[in-house]
Amino acid sequence: MVIVGAITVLGLASCGATGTVDVESMPSVASRNQVLPTDLPPMKAFAGSRADGPSRPNSEIAGDFLDLAFQLESGRTLPVLSRFEGPVTLALRGDVPGSMRADLDRLVARLRTEAGIDIRVGTDVGPASTEQASITVEVIRKSELQRVVPQAACFVAPNVSSWAEYKRARTTARTDWTRLTTREQMAVFLPGDVSPQEIRDCLHEEIAQALGPVNDLYRLPDSVFNDDNFHTVLTGFDMLVLRAFYAPELASGMTRGEVAARLPALLARLNPAGGAGTFTAPTPTPVAWKTAIETALSGTGEPTDRRVAASRAVEVARNEGWHDTRLAFSLFALGRLNLGVNSDIALAAFREAERIYGAAPATHLQAAHMGVQLAAHALSMGNAATAIAIADSHMAPVMQAENAALLATLLMIKAEALELQGRDAEAQLVRLDSLGWARYGFGSDAEVGARLAEIAAIAPRVRS
Repeated sequence: MVIVGAITVLGLASCGATGTVDVESMPSVASRNQVLPTDLPPMKAFAGSRADGPSRPNSEIAGDFLDLAFQLESGRTLPVLSRFEGPVTLALRGDVPGSMRADLDRLVARLRTEAGIDIRVGTDVGPASTEQASITVEVIRKSELQRVVPQAACFVAPNVSSWAEYKRARTTARTDWTRLTTREQMAVFLPGDVSPQEIRDCLHEEIAQALGPVNDLYRLPDSVFNDDNFHTVLTGFDMLVLRAFYAPELASGMTRGEVAARLPALLARLNPAGGAGTFTAPTPTPVAWKTAIETALSGTGEPTDRRVAASRAVEVARNEGWHDTRLAFSLFALGRLNLGVNSDIALAAFREAERIYGAAPATHLQAAHMGVQLAAHALSMGNAATAIAIADSHMAPVMQAENAALLATLLMIKAEALELQGRDAEAQLVRLDSLGWARYGFGSDAEVGARLAEIAAIAPRVRS
């Protein structure tokens, strides 16, 4: 998931390159420490429910639905549509954190209301016991999960109901998605020793995949079904896709052609605002771009190779004439990989990406991920008013997307900027607000304190 990390924020503030200034070497700038209060405010959580509908035409959404439903992330084709036929029951296993059950209940309520899915959470002794649940969510330690599946933060598997069962069957045909013709049993595995936000994000994406699409598409600007991971809470687009997945017009075992024939009328019924129109196949994303962006995002490659790959992704995007999320995401990757290496490239990339993302309401959340980098840079340069303006401009979409980690970081930057202006009382209120969100977004008090100290360290001591 895309959460601005310590190195990301600090890197932009302190990086030096030809023709740039190393902020930490400036005479009027020095590291500051912001002490974490001993009596932290209560953890905040989002209480509202999303109700935003998709903003794109049904003719475009139809192509997205087909690519999501009939292909795996690996590129393998799924021969038929598969879904649960009948009511869906959900059960929990393992040491379930307190915040997780509340987030799960909210998610299930949304799935019932917005996606029209007959789904409910049972208990071990009730009718939806783990032995017969449609979907089992098992909580395990992060180290155990990544020992078996190193690259996964969390994941879903078919035809198993426990971690032990998955480990026995994971290399067999039993867990092969391409062999599914209908769904009867799914298991979601997620870590319980991470922040409440990370657990919630896993619940949203993995339960959605247990119910519906198991593919991700970089081109989607408004969906959790996108490997850029900017959206981590199911959107209005996602709920429309799931509602269509479980519409009576469709059924398990249908081919892509059979589903395509029914989609125009189905989407017109479910989403009248999207209009009718003839289905238009989306332009395929070139393999060269996908290879470049995946190399850039790889956590195992050499830094130089990853920067070259990010530059290549930008080059391919420009050559394709793209001005969409794929170009912006390429620029984001380029900016991230040049933090602490070349501040000119990083800043230019983030600024261009912010302009692209900010041009459409559907990508204002993505723009906020660029904005936090630019706000941090403004703060490091002592431009308090600019830092405050940037932070304020991105608060609304971050709140709507329910990203507490990003919200807390923006608030911490704003608090430091207010302090630079001598507005200490306002700064303290904003900082306390940030801590409540940080406890949800980052988890432990140690993580919260570390983020607070990191943001404080990039602010100049000299007030503006």
